Amino acid sequence: MGLIYLAALLVALTGMVMLDRRFALFFWADARRATIVMIAGLVFFVTWDLLGIGLGIFFRGETAFMTGLQIAPELPVEELFFLALLVYVTMNLYAAASRIRSLSTSERALRQAQGPRQGPGERA
Repeated sequence: MGLIYLAALLVALTGMVMLDRRFALFFWADARRATIVMIAGLVFFVTWDLLGIGLGIFFRGETAFMTGLQIAPELPVEELFFLALLVYVTMNLYAAASRIRSLSTSERALRQAQGPRQGPGERA
């Protein structure tokens, strides 16, 4: 049972990769930039976690679903996979929202360029 949480995180990460690949959202849109963003996000959140642990704010939750492996005191290995998933989900959502917004903006501009629509039987 000690691998269930890690397996769930890996399944979720696989899902993000498949969505990214299908719609070219993050890594499939620009792998170099995505790698930089992913690493920066991981560094930021791991630093955040380590500061929280050092200040006594964050503690490792003990469950039977985790491997028990730790990278540092109070920092389980699953945390890295969770943080990677957090960054990946955020960037996929951001890319999808940007694309939808861009499409709706270009559609609006196209409608304005075409002028007002006339229904059947109406004269210009």
